[in-house]
Amino acid sequence: MSRTTDITRRAWLAHTASAAVWSGVPWTTVANEPQPVKPKPVAAVITAYERGLHADVLIGKILEGWEQKGGPGAALKLSAMYVEQFTDRDMARPMAQKHGVPIFDTIEQAVTVGGNSIPVDGVISIGEHGTYPSNTKGQHLYPRRRFFETITDTFRKYDKVVPVFNDKHLGPVWSDAKWMYDRAKQMNVPFMAGSSMTVGYRDPEIEVPLGCDIEAAVGIGYSGLDIYGSHALEFFQCHVERRQGAERGVKWVQCLQGNAMWKVLDEGIIRQDVFDAALSQVPHENGDVRQSKEATLFLFQYADGLTGAVFMLPNFARGTSVALKLKQKNELQATRFDERTEPRHPHFAWLLKGIEKMVHTNRAAYPVERTLLTSGILDRALTSRAEGQRKLQTPELAIQYQPVDYPHAPHPNLISDPV
Repeated sequence: MSRTTDITRRAWLAHTASAAVWSGVPWTTVANEPQPVKPKPVAAVITAYERGLHADVLIGKILEGWEQKGGPGAALKLSAMYVEQFTDRDMARPMAQKHGVPIFDTIEQAVTVGGNSIPVDGVISIGEHGTYPSNTKGQHLYPRRRFFETITDTFRKYDKVVPVFNDKHLGPVWSDAKWMYDRAKQMNVPFMAGSSMTVGYRDPEIEVPLGCDIEAAVGIGYSGLDIYGSHALEFFQCHVERRQGAERGVKWVQCLQGNAMWKVLDEGIIRQDVFDAALSQVPHENGDVRQSKEATLFLFQYADGLTGAVFMLPNFARGTSVALKLKQKNELQATRFDERTEPRHPHFAWLLKGIEKMVHTNRAAYPVERTLLTSGILDRALTSRAEGQRKLQTPELAIQYQPVDYPHAPHPNLISDPV
């Protein structure tokens, strides 16, 4: 067995206690799944590659191991890159030279590795970072649709489809997000997307069984509404999607700021105690949260009646969290995304492990519909904000999917805890 899949007794003992609480998935089910051994070739399509950017902490883990200092890594081999912007801090060229990876001038050449066929078993599209414009709604217009369109055009040209991972949310404009999803479905492309937060570390561990009854839920986010709103919404969604009846989408979305956003707490539309529990999990400034500048609420209602609320507190909170009230439990449950920066943002190792699983099985490790739904909520919220905080009916977000019990860090049967 390769070192990437070897489960040491030390790792098992270190993690069984915390991971066993996670979801109730039988360990034998996970342990008996076939583990990839021989690396499979992938191509990377990238906006920009600098130290600390998403290209670095994903592609760098393929090239130089989970900790990016040699040693065991993903069962993937980087065969080619396309890089759109070379900055004065570029790492793509030196890393390509160090590891013998060709950089091509077009996406088609990268996917075909300069040949007349598609020899790779997967494509990782990282349309994040770099210099790109923003629209009037504050959305960073990264070329995620253009990247995906060119990748899939290449599939059609050479009559071969392989799995594709799209970093972060789809779109970011809703019409582009839906177009990407529809094309993947039409062409039967195994497709994954989204945030590393859904598979990263959490503190504390909470138990949210599949099929539970969630009475109330509140999320906390920070930083920019577009760039970090996607993270906050996906972290929220990966918890609430576990409720009874699976997921059937969202009926309406509204973005509130100023007194209007706090009125939802005063009127009991959102429970104050659930908000307080979520806020208590993240570092934040002293003082009255209601006086915080640029505070914004993404408010939405699911098809089953559950009200979703994600409070973006860019100048007050310094983290991402969620609090839940489950019908079968008297006490509230709350957790935060535990952002560890060393070694080399290890939560991206768990995201890469999900990509690795998709490439080896030719099936998405978890549903892309989660990212499609949160991409839609975010786009509709930013549209509401631009239109004077108007409530938007969202029949286009009647997105149905069945959540899966995919594990988050730390998980002994995936990779050893890098910390």
